[in-house]
Amino acid sequence: MGNVNEKETYEFQIAGLPYKLKSSHDEKTVQELVDFVDQKVKQALAVTKSGSFQSAAVLAALNIAEELILLKRRAHRELDLLEEKTLKLADSIENSKVTRQGLNV
Repeated sequence: MGNVNEKETYEFQIAGLPYKLKSSHDEKTVQELVDFVDQKVKQALAVTKSGSFQSAAVLAALNIAEELILLKRRAHRELDLLEEKTLKLADSIENSKVTRQGLNV
């Protein structure tokens, strides 16, 4: 078993163009990343009027950034809701203790 920080070189293609990447991720994770980016670039190439790989790459990056930002916003909203529910529950438990203590006196 190798060192966690050990990097392996992977060869892959994005929209038919060859690339090399050094990564400490396992092969399955790298393949998932490559497949995701390849799909996004191919989708962008299909709608890029100029047919330019550079334009498609920028469009793909913007699409990926949009997904990431929307997921982050959703995660923050979910965390805010959980925090609000937790505070209400803690408050309810505290009030319950006060009420029980008051009845026992």
